Amino acid sequence: MALDKYQTGEPPAAADVPPGTIISPDAQRAQRVPPGQSRTRKWPVLDAGEPQPIDVAQWRLTFSGLIDPALGFDWPQFQALPRTRVLADFHCVTRWSRLGNLWEGVAVREILGRTRIDPAARFVLVRAELGWSTNLPLDHFLVEDALFADRHDGAPLEHVHGGPVRLIVPRLYAWKSAKWVRSVELRAEDSAGFWEQGGYHMRGDPWREERYDWQ
Repeated sequence: MALDKYQTGEPPAAADVPPGTIISPDAQRAQRVPPGQSRTRKWPVLDAGEPQPIDVAQWRLTFSGLIDPALGFDWPQFQALPRTRVLADFHCVTRWSRLGNLWEGVAVREILGRTRIDPAARFVLVRAELGWSTNLPLDHFLVEDALFADRHDGAPLEHVHGGPVRLIVPRLYAWKSAKWVRSVELRAEDSAGFWEQGGYHMRGDPWREERYDWQ
């Protein structure tokens, strides 16, 4: 799919995206590149290690913690959920930004709308393959443009980029958009994830340059 028109740096017009696509608010800024970032048209592969390719027949995504009832989806059940598209920019804490990504998948709101969230819930802990995890505030998790993506720029999400499914939270640095996601726990208290335990910021807002927790 030719998507160069989304990477020009100009805010995309609603008429230029597929019908029903959500345009992330940050992609509508006059200046789309946050402080300290540089644009790239490539999509670098960065992680602390890569799991073996994941068999979707064995894949399952679960939701637990301060919700009732708990939720779980295997691959056919996930694929049967209502779909969404989000056009968003992608900002890595290592100082590169890739503009105009077209994500497809299932909205976070779509899934959590199928359960009752306890009023005490204020944070989420997202777990992924190989014991990786990341934490974020619940209000960042529940924004309109956050989704569980299985397609990127018109093609199935590649394994090296987190396929079959990764979380996408466009308004935070990309390490919060966990690759190879497997479970989500809603919590009353915050708890540091994998990178956060190593000193990364507990929130990770790119417009505030919240890269490290000592800032």
